Amino acid sequence: MKSPELSELYKNRKPSVIRSAQIKCSKRIDLGSITVVNLAIGNINLPMHPSMISRLRGLGRDSFQDGIVKYTSSEGRQEAKDAFLNILAADGINTKDIHVSITDGASAAIELTMLGVCNSGYDEKILLFDPTYTNYLDFARRLNIGVLTHARKIKDDGSFADLEISKLKRLFESENIKGLIIIPYDNPTGDFIEQRLLEQIANLCVEYGIWLISDEAYRPLYYNENIGYSSIWLLDEKTVPGITGSRIGIESSSKIWNACGLRIGAILTDNITFHEKAISEYTANLCANSLGQEIFGALANESHKSIKNWYKKQKIYYKDIIIKLSDEFKKQIPGIIVSKPKAAIYFIIDLKNVVEATFDSIDFTNYCAKAGRVKIGPNDYTLLLAPMSGFYSNKKLGKKQLRIAIVEDFNLIMKAPKILSKLLESYSYHRNF
Repeated sequence: MKSPELSELYKNRKPSVIRSAQIKCSKRIDLGSITVVNLAIGNINLPMHPSMISRLRGLGRDSFQDGIVKYTSSEGRQEAKDAFLNILAADGINTKDIHVSITDGASAAIELTMLGVCNSGYDEKILLFDPTYTNYLDFARRLNIGVLTHARKIKDDGSFADLEISKLKRLFESENIKGLIIIPYDNPTGDFIEQRLLEQIANLCVEYGIWLISDEAYRPLYYNENIGYSSIWLLDEKTVPGITGSRIGIESSSKIWNACGLRIGAILTDNITFHEKAISEYTANLCANSLGQEIFGALANESHKSIKNWYKKQKIYYKDIIIKLSDEFKKQIPGIIVSKPKAAIYFIIDLKNVVEATFDSIDFTNYCAKAGRVKIGPNDYTLLLAPMSGFYSNKKLGKKQLRIAIVEDFNLIMKAPKILSKLLESYSYHRNF
């Protein structure tokens, strides 16, 4: 008798580095007696926009009151599409020729986009800036799509080396690149691509006939008001001749709108053919979450003033925590390198100056999840962490780096630096004995 076999993909598949610690920690027998501080998963712990909360409370009363929850069209409900366009319009963007299709979270939007710009196999490639959001790498493996990365190095002062356009140009000339994915408000680094640099990147993409794909899930979260926000939708034929029809935007309800669990994302594009073909491909998925579309659709009717006020509130909240938290890490762990976050809700810590040469962030993350336990005051704590090696295409990189997600309550997350310091001590003891 012969047993069925798993595919090679499944045989070799491990959980995402973002979720791995959570899975391991959930199996602890002492879980009920410790406080677990999540620094690994960008799972926002804040209320949604008030209009979305109102819609949520009205489910079953104001909508779906007959108990019938039908499929929407594969393209998505018009109101949900209008919500994404209204958000862009609040930033002063002309949305007249931008086409929207709703997806199950930005994750589905990413997969559909990859499928639409690059053939499977490894002759054609999608270019990413390394380190990059780990799910891009995971989806590329799942879809059998080639990936090429352009490295970014964190310097000892916490800043990132400038992106060299000349090196980017050489890659475009020497490799069969079909699409470039950028995250202007970067996950995992917290770095920020300013509009003038985005224009240079876009001009290169037009010159070489490459799709410019921008993940703008964190668009309003930039922390230097003197620079202003950046977006592919601010590009025009004057600044980037020929850009029309080359842009694809990835949007999400998760981050700015604090609605991770709604699983509502979108593909925005100014290329009508790509838009129509993406919908055709998505018909196999039937449609995005009907209830999530109903809740998110409330933003279609929100005033631009209200949206801008919401942005301001979110920026003040995150900027205050990021500054105080990064300072506290430096105070509690002398010698630590902390990246200087300019945007989004993440930063990187590099432990290369404070740990042994053989330190591995994956092993340390597993230790914290499965056995780590330190006392601060009357309570015991551990951390959920995301090892940076999972965000690099070259897994040898990032072995002493961790990504920090700013998602916990202020009073809890401010304990994280002291918890990390104590966990590093206990881990070192654990390894040596």
